[in-house]
This record gives sequence, C-alpha cells and structure tokens, in this order.
Amino acid sequence: MIYVDTSVVLAELLGEDRIPQPAFWDEPLFSSRLLVYETWVRLNARNLVATHGDATDQLLSRVSLVELSPLVLERALTPFPVPVRTLDALHLATLDWLARSGRRPSVAVYDVRLRDAALALGFAPHPLAG
Repeated sequence: MIYVDTSVVLAELLGEDRIPQPAFWDEPLFSSRLLVYETWVRLNARNLVATHGDATDQLLSRVSLVELSPLVLERALTPFPVPVRTLDALHLATLDWLARSGRRPSVAVYDVRLRDAALALGFAPHPLAG
C-alpha cells in the first residue's frame, strides 16, 4: 500500500525529470481526497486542463481516495512532531487515520517538507525514480 502525494501526480502529468517507474501506477495507491483538489487547482493555474484533463482523470482514477472525514480533520488540528503547512497537515492526518485503521502505507512524495514530516511520524518513504 502506497500513499501518493500530489507532488508525484503532478510530476507524472507535467513530464518532470523525476517520475515514478510505470509499474508504480499499478500498485495499490491511496491518498487524501485533497489530492484531487490540489491537482486540478495546479492544472487550472497553468491553463493545462484542455491538454491534460483526460490524462489527469485517468491517473486519479488509479488512486483510492480517503475522505476528509471529521476524524481526519480533527487530527489535522493537533500538533505534529515537526512544523507543517496546512495542506501537509491534512495529508499527514490522512496517513495517521490509515495507520490507526490498521494500514501503514509507505509514502510516495517528492515534496521534501512533507517527506520529512511523514518520516517523523514513522512512515517509510516509497522509493521513487528521480
């Protein structure tokens, strides 16, 4: 089980130098519902919906989404082992909820701050190309 951060999805969609191996997308992938909003906001900001919309729908359909339930949102309000940004707190709260539900995913992330915060919570990084 792999938790996917928005940085990985955007890297794939935007053809950045660092992207996961193609087989990565066939793994059991999870993320917060926040992933959808962050991805579409970034594509809209770059006026890329017309050219990247179908690929985005296909890629996001491979990820099982965890809703921002009251339990997840409550956890985001409490302290983390390191200072975090708001959206990172929501991702970390989702990871924490998964762990409390008996699932402990590795974390696929290119964002260094989120990676460090996930490590501080005891989540293992998922090895990524790049």
